[in-house]
Amino acid sequence: MATVEGEARVGISRPGSIRLPGIVLGVGLGGFVDGILLHQVLQWHHMLSSTDTDNVGVPYYNPDTVSGLEMNTVWDGLFHTVCWLAVLFGLAVLYSRVTHDRRRVWTSRVLWGWVLVGWGVFNLVEGVVDHHILGIHHVYAGDGRLWWDIGFLVLGALLVAGGYLLQRGGRPVDPGAPTAGHEHGRA
Repeated sequence: MATVEGEARVGISRPGSIRLPGIVLGVGLGGFVDGILLHQVLQWHHMLSSTDTDNVGVPYYNPDTVSGLEMNTVWDGLFHTVCWLAVLFGLAVLYSRVTHDRRRVWTSRVLWGWVLVGWGVFNLVEGVVDHHILGIHHVYAGDGRLWWDIGFLVLGALLVAGGYLLQRGGRPVDPGAPTAGHEHGRA
């Protein structure tokens, strides 16, 4: 059975055609969830809120003071700018690859699987680099912060694994291929 499925996949368009926009969109969307939910709504951390214990020597800006909060807000804004550019780039790449049937692409398990992979990649990179290597901030700066940081990494790994499995279970999308409606004269 696996051989038949493997042989059947040989003749199908590569599912990687929406891999790049899916991953880039996931990176941007994951960053927005982190920045909006954890930085702004819950105020668990800011971009430089743990630089008093960081590993790279970035000056400390106490987020409980006006001047410290201002500096952290600037860095949070730069972080959101990068996330925004990632979303715009992902949308632009995705749009450029959609030619005949936009609905089929947007409802594709393959696309949303790769989006989840990108979100997970964001969590893993953010978690390893900012939380553990640089130590410039943590998911939650209070007691048990290590467990929050580990949970963030576990969530990232689950998103990567779940997204990968989701896209594997989807049907490959060839955005340039005519749909059944187009083939039979329906719009």
